[in-house]
Amino acid sequence: MRRADRESGIEAARGLLASAEYGVLSMSSKDGVPHGVPLNFAFADDGIFFHCAPEGAKIDLLTENPKVSFCAVGKTQVQPAQFATKYESVIATGRVEELFAEDKHRGLVLLLQKYSPDYMKEGLEYIAGEIDRTKVFRIRIESITGKARK
Repeated sequence: MRRADRESGIEAARGLLASAEYGVLSMSSKDGVPHGVPLNFAFADDGIFFHCAPEGAKIDLLTENPKVSFCAVGKTQVQPAQFATKYESVIATGRVEELFAEDKHRGLVLLLQKYSPDYMKEGLEYIAGEIDRTKVFRIRIESITGKARK
């Protein structure tokens, strides 16, 4: 990291992954064509969990090249008079793997706990009815970097 004074540390980076509302998954094809997509996610056990439709560009790219980067941004505050911005961010890299059976169900439950904690009963019923119509993935984090300007 060029600005070592802005490095927030691994624990702060993990904390931001646990609390950020959404992130951007960055992928590329084997021939290097980039593609980024914002998505909801859950963070647990040094993995980033997300779900998607069973077909589409994201699935095609992940199948072609499972190496990804994931970025999440927390609180920001533009400081116009200082020509600066206060921020906190995290970038994780790793490999994506599709989840099946209990791991797939667990990934969906993690998303449910994060985004709809007051609707667990209804959410579990929803998962039971939709689990065969969705794919669930985990990014196995290989590196993680947090950065902040306070």
